[in-house]
Amino acid sequence: MLSDTQFEELVGEALDDLPPFFQAQMDNIVVLVEQWPSRRVLREMDVPPGETLLGLYRGVPLTERTHAYNLVAPDTITLFQGPIEAAAASWDEGEYFDRVREEVWHTVVHEIAHHFGIDDDRLHELGAY
Repeated sequence: MLSDTQFEELVGEALDDLPPFFQAQMDNIVVLVEQWPSRRVLREMDVPPGETLLGLYRGVPLTERTHAYNLVAPDTITLFQGPIEAAAASWDEGEYFDRVREEVWHTVVHEIAHHFGIDDDRLHELGAY
């Protein structure tokens, strides 16, 4: 298991590795880290029993913002360290730290896609899974 600091550094690396175009377009968004999603969050997101979330985007996607979008609390991307590490631990190949890094990167990109207005169905169509 990684320390909170190690995990947060991986999140920072993933954000820093985004192409400059995407970094420049991200607007009014905060990235958070929590250990695990709460039961309430799992219920709200209709996550079936025995499953969990690696990350969660909450906010108004850029594609849905209008001229009236102002003075709004930031969107949030929350990465859940426990589930991400558990997912990485189930991989068969590679060093644990590198597997966690890859899972963090994938989760960051997935949640940022939601910020840009790309839903899960479209991500499937694009081959992101």
